[in-house]
Amino acid sequence: MNKKDLLEIKRRLKKDACTFTRMCGCYVDAEKNRVLTFGHTFLNLEEEEFYKYLEIARKVLSGTIGNHLLELEFPLAEEAPGKRQQFLAALKSSALKNEELLERFYDLVIDHYDYTGNYLILIFHDAYDVIKKSSDNSKLDESEEVYEYLLAAICPVSLSKAGLGYLAEENRIGARIRDWIVGAPESGFIFPAFTDRSADIHAVMTYHKNPKEPHGEFMEGALGCQPRRTAAEQKIAFTELVKKACGNNEETSRDVFNELQQGLLDLAERQPDPEEPVEITAETISGLMEESDIPEDTAELIEASYQKEFTEETPVLSHLMDVKAAEDGNRQKQKKDLVRKVAVLEEQLEDTRKLAGIQEDNAVPEKMKTYDVVLRVKPEKAAEIQSKVIDGKKCLVIPLEEHEHAAINGVNTTV
Repeated sequence: MNKKDLLEIKRRLKKDACTFTRMCGCYVDAEKNRVLTFGHTFLNLEEEEFYKYLEIARKVLSGTIGNHLLELEFPLAEEAPGKRQQFLAALKSSALKNEELLERFYDLVIDHYDYTGNYLILIFHDAYDVIKKSSDNSKLDESEEVYEYLLAAICPVSLSKAGLGYLAEENRIGARIRDWIVGAPESGFIFPAFTDRSADIHAVMTYHKNPKEPHGEFMEGALGCQPRRTAAEQKIAFTELVKKACGNNEETSRDVFNELQQGLLDLAERQPDPEEPVEITAETISGLMEESDIPEDTAELIEASYQKEFTEETPVLSHLMDVKAAEDGNRQKQKKDLVRKVAVLEEQLEDTRKLAGIQEDNAVPEKMKTYDVVLRVKPEKAAEIQSKVIDGKKCLVIPLEEHEHAAINGVNTTV
C-alpha cells in the first residue's frame, strides 16, 4: 500500500462516506481476562459514539509508511487451511457475525499482545465498491471490484487522573469520579492490504503508534507474519553500530555519525526522483566513507557491522536520514574545509617567503648579514648560475625561461 492507496481508504472514514457494516469489541483487563464483548451495526450507533469510534479507525491509517505503518506479507505456510491468513479471510467473509471466529480472534490478540494494563480490542468490517477511474483520474460510474476488508485497533484503557470537579447533584466542588478512558490505538491492522486500488490477500498493513517500540510479538504471533523493523528502529540500530565501531566514544561517534549523515544527505540531493526509495547497502556506506575523513580501521568496522545488522532487510535512504545530524555534519565539513584552506594558504605563504629570501633577522645566520646580495634559488637552478664580466663589471647571470618568474625582496619582477 502506498500513500495514495491509504488516503483513498482514509477518505471514506467520515460520517457521510463511511460504510462500516459492523463493529465488534472485547475489553480485556490487566490479567488478560475478557471483561466484556459486544457487537453493533455501525451505522446505528449514537452520533457521539459513532464519531469516537470512527476517529479510532482513522488513527490506524495514520502516520508514515515504513515507520508507523508496515506492510507485512504472509508466509506461504500461513495461507494453508486453518492458518492465520485463512482465518482472517474467514473472519472477513463472516462480516463479523460468527461468534466462534470472533472469540478465536480475541484469543489470538490476548495471547500474543504484550501489554501491561487494560485494553480494548476493536474490529470493523467494511465493503468498499471501488469505482473505476479514467486516465485523467476522474471517476466513472462503474465498479472495478468490491474491496471487503477488516480494520482492527488495540486501544489502551486507563483511569482518568484524580482531581477536583463540580458535583452538580450536590452543588459543590469535590473529588471527581475517576473513569476508565479509552485512548488512541497503540496497534492495529487492515486486512487484506489495498494495493493499486485492489485487494492484496497476501499482505496486511499494520499500525504502530510508537515506531521505536512496535509490537513485534503481535505481528508474528497474532498475524503469523515475520516482524519488520520500523524506520525508527533501523535508525537506532545504525546509530548504535557506529557508536560501537568508534569504541563507544561519544564525541568521536557523534562526529562520524554526522559525517555519514552528511554523505546520505548529499546522496539524497543527487536522486532524480525524491519519491523513489533508494536502498542503502553496505557497499553504499563504504562508498560514502571513502569520500570522508573517517579513519580506515573505523570505516572497516562500520561496513562489517552494517552488513551483519541489515542482512535480512536493507534500509532505504529515508529510514536512515537524520536531518539535524546531517546539518551538523555539513557544518563540521565546512569547518574542516576551512582549516585545510588556511593550512594550504599558510604553506603557500611560507614557500613565497623562502623563495623571496625573506626571513626574520634572528633566522638569518650572522655571517650572512654582511653580504650585499643573498640568493635563494631552487636546487635545479643553482647549477645554471654563471659568473661573467659585463661592461667591465663582475655579474652573476641566472638564465630564465619564458615560463619562469623571479622575485626580488619579495616583489615579483618581470625580466
